[in-house]
Amino acid sequence: MGVSRLDVFYRRLLLNKLFIGGWGKPEDLKRIFEFRKIIGDREKCRSLVPKDYPVYINKTEEFADCQIQEGFFISPLEHLVPGILPPESIKARFQFIVPKRWQKNRPVCIHLAGTGDHFFWRRRTLMARPMIKEAGMASLLLENPYYILLRSSLKNVSDLFVMGGALILESTVLLRWLEREGFWPLGMTGISMGGYMASLAVTNWPKPIPLIPCLSWSTASSVFTTGVLSKAVNWTELEKQYGINSVYEEEIINLLEYCGADSFKMGENVEEHLRDLSQDHRLSVKQGSKSSGGSEEDGAGDREDHLLSRGNSVRTCFETLPKNLNAHNTLHGKKMDSAKCCRPSLHRESISFMKGVMDECTHMANFSVPVDTSLIIVVQAKEDAYVPRTGVLSLQEIWPGCEVRYLNGGHISAYLFKQNIFRQAIYDAFNRFCLKYPNLH
Repeated sequence: MGVSRLDVFYRRLLLNKLFIGGWGKPEDLKRIFEFRKIIGDREKCRSLVPKDYPVYINKTEEFADCQIQEGFFISPLEHLVPGILPPESIKARFQFIVPKRWQKNRPVCIHLAGTGDHFFWRRRTLMARPMIKEAGMASLLLENPYYILLRSSLKNVSDLFVMGGALILESTVLLRWLEREGFWPLGMTGISMGGYMASLAVTNWPKPIPLIPCLSWSTASSVFTTGVLSKAVNWTELEKQYGINSVYEEEIINLLEYCGADSFKMGENVEEHLRDLSQDHRLSVKQGSKSSGGSEEDGAGDREDHLLSRGNSVRTCFETLPKNLNAHNTLHGKKMDSAKCCRPSLHRESISFMKGVMDECTHMANFSVPVDTSLIIVVQAKEDAYVPRTGVLSLQEIWPGCEVRYLNGGHISAYLFKQNIFRQAIYDAFNRFCLKYPNLH
């Protein structure tokens, strides 16, 4: 299946760069990786968030069809990993859109925000208000950390991982609050990054729950290394930091524990993409590098692909690379000489490192399987250029029993014109839950 031309065209219209600040502080990455080992195991997290965790409503507005409440609470991540969140994100904010009349039960769906979905207007207008009219279903819209009052994209790679940890814990707070308030059934959804974050949150919830991730998949690694968003990544800054600071390859790599196959599925399609990403980048490299290191780099690339395809763990992957790229003096020793930032293999190494850290912190196989996968309905676009499915484990492999519904077209067209299909999947998942667990409340 090809990729949507609209996805490619739309990405070209957006000029903003991703991760302009680089990888993030190495000490933050270390803390995140350690915390991931805890939050990736549902049993270890049972007591992280107290059942009576305080939630506050500070504003209520009345409308003809609904009541809109605005609330807040302190993100549990601030207590568990102090100082990792920016000050503006310590207080989590949400909107709760409640119908004036319930049709059946008191269902609530939590909607997590997609990339660039600041504040609440988009989710409230396109999903929450129609869901009140169509199904009498309430919606709770949680604001993303980093988006609160900032209206900016993620500056560091580490910010994405912090956001994931925060949203897992904050979703737990809200689900427990809704349970205390007597709402039932409860479920989670989101579109694009929101769907991915909702999936993460459900892996941590200790009960069966409907989950409807739309336009998301099993890992974020493919999004930023082979999807159209990879061309918006500030690879120049990432390569510079990776080349100068040896802590990434000498210490951070040793913390990676994800041992799935995805980090090593570097087949022809990925190699093609690496060459494509490198094309413009190489124009800025010294001409001497091009003339003296070209053929040697190609040979090293072929050997690297062979190693990647045979790797058994992330650590194996990165420990093996230097032996076959030693002509470029790549991964050993202190790299404080800025000239080394121009080594021909640096772009390839940075992409491999990105893939490794992304799989470590975002791959669904690194988290507990949801309690009942039959309550999961995934909605995916067949020609999605933002969320590539080639070369990574499918959600059906990770979550046996989940349902995947495919839409014609790509990421952008599905977002613009298929919101009604997303809503129908939500209703179907909630109905499935009510039939299977009528007394679970």
